Amino acid sequence: MLEPTNPYLHGWHIDAIAAHLEAITSGAFLAQGLSNRLLINIPPGTMKSLIVSVFWPAWEWGPKGLASHRFVTTSYSETYAKRDSRRMRSLVTSEWYESLWPEVKLIRSGEASFANSKTGFREGMPFKSLTGSRGDRVIIDDPHSIDTAESEAEREATTRTFRESVPTRLNDPERSAIVVVMQRLHERDVSGQILALKLGYQHLMLPMEFEPERRCRTAIGFEDPRNYDGELLFPERFPRNVVERDKVPMGSYAVAGQFQQRPVPRDGGLFKREWFAGKIIRQAPQGTRWIRHWDLAATKKAGAARTAGVKIGRAPDGSFIVGHAVKTQDEGNRVRQLIKATAEADGREVEISLPQDPGQAGKVQAQDMVAMLAGWKAKAEPETGDKVTRAEPFSVQCEAGNVYIVEGAWNEDYLDELCLFPSGSFKDQVDASSGAFGRLVQRKEAQPGRVTTTTTMGAY
Repeated sequence: MLEPTNPYLHGWHIDAIAAHLEAITSGAFLAQGLSNRLLINIPPGTMKSLIVSVFWPAWEWGPKGLASHRFVTTSYSETYAKRDSRRMRSLVTSEWYESLWPEVKLIRSGEASFANSKTGFREGMPFKSLTGSRGDRVIIDDPHSIDTAESEAEREATTRTFRESVPTRLNDPERSAIVVVMQRLHERDVSGQILALKLGYQHLMLPMEFEPERRCRTAIGFEDPRNYDGELLFPERFPRNVVERDKVPMGSYAVAGQFQQRPVPRDGGLFKREWFAGKIIRQAPQGTRWIRHWDLAATKKAGAARTAGVKIGRAPDGSFIVGHAVKTQDEGNRVRQLIKATAEADGREVEISLPQDPGQAGKVQAQDMVAMLAGWKAKAEPETGDKVTRAEPFSVQCEAGNVYIVEGAWNEDYLDELCLFPSGSFKDQVDASSGAFGRLVQRKEAQPGRVTTTTTMGAY
């Protein structure tokens, strides 16, 4: 009826959103001594606006017998605010709805707002114009625009409206509800304010790809039901091939925020993009001594950790050169083939460093890899400390301006991963960089007469 050309596709996340909205309607949050506040972070295209801004108000008016409820609904765009008002108006004036709940009669009907004969109303407005009306439900659906969330002035104006205006728009300061539903666009967006200031919102956080360490749990007993790292949220609508396709134009920063609901500073976390301005070079200087370190993954499952190899060199002047990076989602023999082929492309003067996992299995794997690389200077060593600790020495040299990058097609992806670390989905190239850097500075200076190699941008 509302989307006649689009077949309905059900996902478990729809039930999860509905259950939390029902907790507001039933008073379940209040019964637990919690505020009637709900924050929903979910990727775009998952029916969030239909569920929260259209179906829920119509459900309260009709099936729940709460036709006197007043809804103030808002979005960053007046266009979207009016769109959802039209959708709900079409629903409650449909023959189907009126036949089931004839007591809900509209007495005033406009493009952005309408009222019923039981004194209930729904008013839609752009978020910046959130003044005047008060409601039993204040629904904030995407208060930030993708186009302006990066503007500090625009973002601060939006968060100021949220902090100063929204609390005063409630009919009952204690029992009325505020629902915020949005994708994350910046670490200091409205969601960031809610979480940082601990404003008492129940937080339903559902990333596109499951991250076990961030499994969502809420006060009504909900727990994200997914089982494995990278498991998709809504494969019925967004299967793996679509998700991977869309990641390419979006880029790592947008994926972290809009898909994974964990925005990171665009200029970087432990590594900042500005540190590499003017540091891209066409080739490394003669006499650079190279080590390539491999970070090995155990599975090729989509969304899981990848195998990555990064080559870093020490130039004669003491600076460091990132010469090349390669990664793969494969496992087993394909990984071995990549390591061997990369070693052949690098040349025998490039040392090869491999991690040795603890235990007998890790020792056997390391011995097998070293044996495969007979004729190269390959060595396996245990790694100590967590990934962040291992990355810090390399980060210090990058910040000091002592790290250069050889120009290549791999640069942008490499820098994206560096600057999203440690919040990004992938840490493999960072860990490989940390390993290469750490082993490089530990090695003794090259012996007299040692042959060195030069990497040029055309080598790969």
